[in-house]
Amino acid sequence: MKSIWSDTCSFKPRESFKNDLVVDTVVVGAGMAGLLTAYLLNQQGVRVVVLEGSVTASGVTKNTTGKITSQHDLFYDSLIQKFGLELAEQYALANQRALQAYRDIIQEHHIDCELENKPAYVYTLRDPAKIEAEVTAAGRLGIEADYTTQADDLPFPIKAAVRFRNQAQFHPLKFLKYIAENLEIYEHTMVREIRNNQVITDHGRVTADHIVVTTHFPIINVPGWYFARMHQERSYVLALENAARLDGMYIDEDSAGYSFRDYGDYLLLGGAGHRTGKHPETSCYEQLRHAARSFYPQSREAYHWSAQDCVSWDEVPYIGSYSPSMPNIYVATGFKKWGMTSSMVSAMILSDQILGKKNDCADVFSPRRFNASASMKNLISDLGHSIVGLTSGALSAPGRRCAHLGCRLQWNPDEETWDCPCHGSRFTGDGKLINDPATKGLKNG
Repeated sequence: MKSIWSDTCSFKPRESFKNDLVVDTVVVGAGMAGLLTAYLLNQQGVRVVVLEGSVTASGVTKNTTGKITSQHDLFYDSLIQKFGLELAEQYALANQRALQAYRDIIQEHHIDCELENKPAYVYTLRDPAKIEAEVTAAGRLGIEADYTTQADDLPFPIKAAVRFRNQAQFHPLKFLKYIAENLEIYEHTMVREIRNNQVITDHGRVTADHIVVTTHFPIINVPGWYFARMHQERSYVLALENAARLDGMYIDEDSAGYSFRDYGDYLLLGGAGHRTGKHPETSCYEQLRHAARSFYPQSREAYHWSAQDCVSWDEVPYIGSYSPSMPNIYVATGFKKWGMTSSMVSAMILSDQILGKKNDCADVFSPRRFNASASMKNLISDLGHSIVGLTSGALSAPGRRCAHLGCRLQWNPDEETWDCPCHGSRFTGDGKLINDPATKGLKNG
């Protein structure tokens, strides 16, 4: 089913790429991160083309919940512990700047994307101590946050919550439609290979000084090894009529809990997440519907949809040079569930790097940050999932192996898709590609 965003906004079709072309920069992927990067470069007079394997905003961007916030779950206390105060300050500052950059662009160009300023809450039903620690950490990083035990908007009592003031929500596709209007975008143009300064498609090559890969999950396996440095997770959303109006955006600190935001007369209820390819025995949508009946008995489901997010081993996005051996190629990935601010952060950092400007928040996001023991542990875990995926017969079918690295696919009954438990590629029931890192459909599809 379409998300509420894709049902209420459409993009003009673009031609597919043909012949050869020489430009300053080529962006692979026409989602929020790719188009914002192209937009910022275009504003500086750089000729940019965008190549998209499907159509504009056909991936994760259309399935977001549309929150623009520097509040990323209970994150800053652990970030300070893992990265230290200086790098944590970079992360916080980059996301605060991203929030303001959205406001500046929307205001300057009078973009009608239903931007609303609202506080963002992370609540707990169990452990106020976690909330207290996050409030303290946010304060150390210069973020306006406070502790509260009140969340009267929610249909149940809470123990405590951290409130980030002056955050925002919007209609992501209405914003992106304006951004994309004057960009040179080629749709239905699958990138097959990136070699030196060339991006190779089925019908021509683009030669560029700089190449930006914003394909959600990077499509080059080696170098970079991103498939061993991330996993993918799915989450689900219902849009409810006749539910409630909220004065803020809410998310449970418990991954098994629920998120809430409103949009016009709709309430968006999210949750029921799981690792891609590890679908629970019960329906995720039915879990949300049960919650909706309990929380809002008079409500009616108008839309339902799902999203997929890449998660890095340390939960910080990879933004910067793709690999030391590929200095002219850049990457933006691993946004977890915070793709709107992370997309703008990516666009600001990558456009600065391409233009030769110093960005004082780039270090914390650098893909070159490397913890050998953690990466090896992640690789071993990844290989374990591969072995299970190759050998397990549960909810799988003979020959249904991923076109990426050959893991056996698992059936997702909610979406009626074949999902890879190793790296998160997804395919329709008849084998057509939905989600990368695979770049082609199934042989028997």
